[in-house]
Amino acid sequence: MARPKILVFQHVPYEPLGTLDPLLKAAGFRIRYINFGRSRWLRPALDKYAALIVLGGPMNSDQIDTYPNLLTEVEVIREAVERDMSVLGICLGAQLLAKALGGSVSRNATREIGWYDVELTDAGAADPVLSTFARWQRVFQWHEDGIELPQQAVHLARSPASEVQAFRFGEHVYGFQFHLEVDGSLIERWLTVPENQMVLEEERGNVDAGAIRTLTRQSIGDLQELSQATFSRWIDRFELPPRRRTLPSR
Repeated sequence: MARPKILVFQHVPYEPLGTLDPLLKAAGFRIRYINFGRSRWLRPALDKYAALIVLGGPMNSDQIDTYPNLLTEVEVIREAVERDMSVLGICLGAQLLAKALGGSVSRNATREIGWYDVELTDAGAADPVLSTFARWQRVFQWHEDGIELPQQAVHLARSPASEVQAFRFGEHVYGFQFHLEVDGSLIERWLTVPENQMVLEEERGNVDAGAIRTLTRQSIGDLQELSQATFSRWIDRFELPPRRRTLPSR
């Protein structure tokens, strides 16, 4: 059976699909990027696609005056879920997905930048995708906002600083606050781009780039194995039959 085409929303060039890209290509998927850094007023049609991936970015989900595409993205994500497309939101993408489903996003008390443990809920431990995780799993993070869980969504993982680290809606719509898609070179790029340098300066004393580099050398191999196992399970679930969904009213 022919693999579907996948639409990817990208916000900045230094937050790509990462390790997810070769997995999708090896499975025969065709990928189209929409770069909202260049096309903030574009509203892509979903007719040709069976899956939507929404990547991260340095902006907050409520900065609609500066980034009008964020409103469009919420609308398109909502349409994708109603069409029963497979959807994956990563970091900012997870926050936009939560908004599309009727949840909300607000600033956490502390940023999570670097390597942190997340804890699976009972539902997460039983989830067909996220059960690749240990009950307490070290992952890479770079975010400052938290999600209030949408109605009908299943809470899959938490951390002390961010109660909703992962959630599922229906059978194959997932939101991850953490970054399974990173490799060592991508983390190094994040530590050095000017936009993130400003954040690291604000977090001086709380976040240490040198410590992140050390932990990356120790942990990146395990994360990449986890990434391949987890993303492969999400890809496999594209074979689910389509169903029309009714989302919670707002």
